[in-house]
Amino acid sequence: MENTVNPLQDEPTIFGHPKGLFYLFFAELWERFSFYGMRALLTLYMVDVIFEALADRDYATAAVYASYGSLVYASTVIGGRISDKVLGMRNSIFLGGILMSIGHFVLAIENDVAFFLALSFIIVGNGYFKPNISTFVGTLYPDGDSRKDSGFTIFYMGINIGGWIAPLLCGWLAATYGWHYGFALAGFGMLSGLIFFWSGIKNGVFGERGLPPVNSSIDEKLLGVKNRYMIPVISVLAVPAVAFLLSSYKALGAEGTFFGDQNIVNVIFKLVGVGILSYLGYIMFQATADERKKLFVAVLITFFMTIFWGFHELSGSVITLFASRNVDLEGIMSASQTNSLNSMWIIILAIPISMLWTNLSKKNLNPRTPYKFGLGLVIAGISFYVLAISGNSANESGLVPFTYLLLMYFLLSIGELFMSPVGLSKITDLSPKRIVAFMMGVWFLSSAFAFQVVGFIGKQLAIESTEKNIGGFDTLTVYTDGFLLIAKYALGAGALVLLASPFIKKLMGNVH
Repeated sequence: MENTVNPLQDEPTIFGHPKGLFYLFFAELWERFSFYGMRALLTLYMVDVIFEALADRDYATAAVYASYGSLVYASTVIGGRISDKVLGMRNSIFLGGILMSIGHFVLAIENDVAFFLALSFIIVGNGYFKPNISTFVGTLYPDGDSRKDSGFTIFYMGINIGGWIAPLLCGWLAATYGWHYGFALAGFGMLSGLIFFWSGIKNGVFGERGLPPVNSSIDEKLLGVKNRYMIPVISVLAVPAVAFLLSSYKALGAEGTFFGDQNIVNVIFKLVGVGILSYLGYIMFQATADERKKLFVAVLITFFMTIFWGFHELSGSVITLFASRNVDLEGIMSASQTNSLNSMWIIILAIPISMLWTNLSKKNLNPRTPYKFGLGLVIAGISFYVLAISGNSANESGLVPFTYLLLMYFLLSIGELFMSPVGLSKITDLSPKRIVAFMMGVWFLSSAFAFQVVGFIGKQLAIESTEKNIGGFDTLTVYTDGFLLIAKYALGAGALVLLASPFIKKLMGNVH
């Protein structure tokens, strides 16, 4: 293994990249291992254990899963802000990792109260960990360093390796020995990530990076206690409040009333959405004509990505239930292990698709961003159409061949690679410098709002039954009809984007 010194930065490198990158690579790999390992089990665990006695257990599961996903991504906005102003990246990553580890291990306790507390620890911890570990990678490279893009490619490969192997191992443990062994393995994964990060600090590979900002208030006191100690205390105290939000999954009103099929988290996110749109309107009103055009495109891109993630994140909920009840997995894998398929395809396809864009660029044929987004949505629609027609090949038990699920994830992963890698960079290119941080926050919140879409769809496709091994043609019809409707919406959205792409391209100006 090459281990040299970079003459430009006078710091050790491995394969031409800062040595710290590989510590962060393994820290994030194990953190994602814990996150996706737990997620692979979550929906099935709620259906089969937490809400087992309820006839509307699918509905309750969909509501909790949506609230959990929304709050996990929304917490990054708060955690990122606290890191920027007070803790710094190192302290935030440690605090987040410890809280998430606690959450994973508490999940190993078979108790309903412990279940909601565990999810809340993970939500609060993720808010500190997730936005800082990725940002930390960027600090390893000076501005304009040509190695940065490939560095992030290596880093994100770690994310997908974790997302690939975690459902396989945690799913196997859960199926073989019990749910809580699977959850405990996810907890050990999180601890492993923290150990890698700590060893990087101990070995000095990060230099002075990630320390609290110069004007930090970390040593200022609140109620006589320094912020470096008070923030962890407040974070732990926030856990029961978040647990209350998660456990309030029932609808606030009856059908036809003002609130109708809404729980507390749904209402909160609707109010947040209205607030964000109002503020964006205010910003656009004050912006110059050129800024207004580009901001409009940034909002459109964020909206398109929200739609895509709303369909994509069904993989951890409705699609997992479909795999459990209506896919012939005999001798192949368990339903929870099918969550590994998306990351597997991303690992296989990432380099070929990257090479495709490079080759098209050489021929001046690389499509602009709106075309890629439109194609990504169309391909996502086709992937759900594959599941919609799978019922035609069902056996006498209502089970469809595994190849349909494999093909669906293959197509969905292509759609993801068309959209996700380019979206984030375009937000920074299209947003005025004075509000780029705010727009990045909006971009990350789009994933939180996507889970509201996941929850809505999950409720529509909920099966009412207390049977342990429910399945057959009754559930198959519900799922395939639902997948067909999703396919139509995704295809329609993609077609609209493609038709509007010439107009969007003009608004983008010189941004590719």
